[in-house]
Amino acid sequence: MELLSIEDLELLIQSPGSPAVSIYLPTHRTGDLEQDPIRLKNLLRDAEHQLVGYGIRAAEARTLLDPARQLLSASPFWQHQSDGLAVFLSPATFRYYRLPQAFKELLVVNERFQTKPLIPLLSEDGTFYVLAVSQKRARLIQCTRYHVRDVTPETVPPSLSKALEYDVAEKQHQLHTTGPGSTPIHHGHGVSKDNVNDEILRYFQQIDRGLHDVLRKDPAPVVMVAVDYLHSIYRQANSYPQLLEEGVETNPDEVSEKELQKLAWPIAESYFDRARTEAMERYHEAVTRGLGSSDVKQTVAAAYDGRISTLFVPTDIEQWGQFDPETRRVDLYEDREPGLDDLLDFAAVHTLTKKGTVYALPANEVPGDTTIAAIFRY
Repeated sequence: MELLSIEDLELLIQSPGSPAVSIYLPTHRTGDLEQDPIRLKNLLRDAEHQLVGYGIRAAEARTLLDPARQLLSASPFWQHQSDGLAVFLSPATFRYYRLPQAFKELLVVNERFQTKPLIPLLSEDGTFYVLAVSQKRARLIQCTRYHVRDVTPETVPPSLSKALEYDVAEKQHQLHTTGPGSTPIHHGHGVSKDNVNDEILRYFQQIDRGLHDVLRKDPAPVVMVAVDYLHSIYRQANSYPQLLEEGVETNPDEVSEKELQKLAWPIAESYFDRARTEAMERYHEAVTRGLGSSDVKQTVAAAYDGRISTLFVPTDIEQWGQFDPETRRVDLYEDREPGLDDLLDFAAVHTLTKKGTVYALPANEVPGDTTIAAIFRY
């Protein structure tokens, strides 16, 4: 199952070649071998018509779409779906993502990929993780409010006993490489409580290292689920700054992924609500100091320059237009036309890829009842 990261978003917006075809469709986790491929087939047929209308020869359009067409007959591909599928094709790119979000059907043929439907998955209140750990099992669950999936990397030891095996193997390797005089480490019956806690700590340190790549690519808050005494030991090992202070105290071994998400959601929701409210308060303060704006033209240029620290963008409306980086000119249009971008999407993508925070909200929740709202770094 593919993970979506900020790095993926950067690759999509930087991918050379035009035209760019973006396809979104809902899929079924249980695997619908008829309906899901038919949806994609119909969207690819429409994409070919749009490419021809875009000025591409029919043969070239078919060649561009061929990589996605090959998915239509790949039964294993359709048997392992999530809630939504995003497909991106251009003369230089073919990428797809099976994601925990049920997209509405969407086809866009343009100068660049349409990435706005991905923004909620990467925004500040889009994704969180559940870290469920015990001495017998360790899982990392990627969650939204409605969807879950296990993304535990292979680098995470599956249990304390396995972690100790790795530890002993490493110590033995060190003994062989450092020569005589080294002291071996022994584990067994009759060890003290302090020794047990030391073993758990080393196990948790291996988990922390094993999670590094996933959490580095997709930074999001983490809610820990474990029995009470393991929380304090894990925090000694933890190096990830977004492990939330509050966790869930229960044994997660026999708890399903969905139940883990339900247990953790109130904590994540409280964190998201608090962070969003504080960001809105900062926005109103920033406006009074000249460091905030609801002007689309000013915000688009600032996002491109990396000047936005926090952006509020509506998920349910578009603002079509063009931005010229050389002249700094922004032109707005009422209707979508070939070659135009959704500038709200443009601002959100550039804010995210330049390490800003994005809140993707319904239009009526954007601060000040405006089309867009931004807090500038300077």
